[in-house]
Amino acid sequence: MIETTPRRSTALAGLVIVAAVTSFGLTACSADRTDAAAPPGTSHGRSSSAGKGLPGAADGKLPAGTSAFDTDLPGIGKLDPELRKAVQQAEKAMKADGIPMQVTTGWRSKKYQIELMDKAIKQYGSREKAKKYVADPDESHHVTGHAVDIGPTNADDWLIRKGNRYGLCQTYSNEIWHFELVTTPGGDCPPMTTPS
Repeated sequence: MIETTPRRSTALAGLVIVAAVTSFGLTACSADRTDAAAPPGTSHGRSSSAGKGLPGAADGKLPAGTSAFDTDLPGIGKLDPELRKAVQQAEKAMKADGIPMQVTTGWRSKKYQIELMDKAIKQYGSREKAKKYVADPDESHHVTGHAVDIGPTNADDWLIRKGNRYGLCQTYSNEIWHFELVTTPGGDCPPMTTPS
């Protein structure tokens, strides 16, 4: 048995809290990550739920490995054209640097955003608490096609450092994967929003 000192216990508890918040944040913004494990071409792990009215591909759910060039998927095809073009340019540059990139979520239907909010309310107990992690459907930039979530983490890091070359910036301090077209190519990124 390993003995822990109070300092180690406090540090371990802090790491557990950070891991839990990060885990939910990835799920809330990037959609249901269990669906990301579904092979491309499937109904994102929800083929049996089509009758239940759960969001699917038509609502913007994306399979694992989705490229910004997969414009036949509504989650990519319904993005703002300028945002999609910027993400495609960044994806090409990342590929040249040997970094794989995927769009984990792009455009989402209102129905899809409502499902994410409902899950967050169940997890956090109230709409006000849930709004720290998930935008209301009428406020979500995913619903308007003006936001993308990118993965994996090394692609996020690349975009945080170099995305402004394409006008792409991380816009929320608690979501390293969330990018929007908020500057001109080569311009400075504005300060990030910190959800309260």
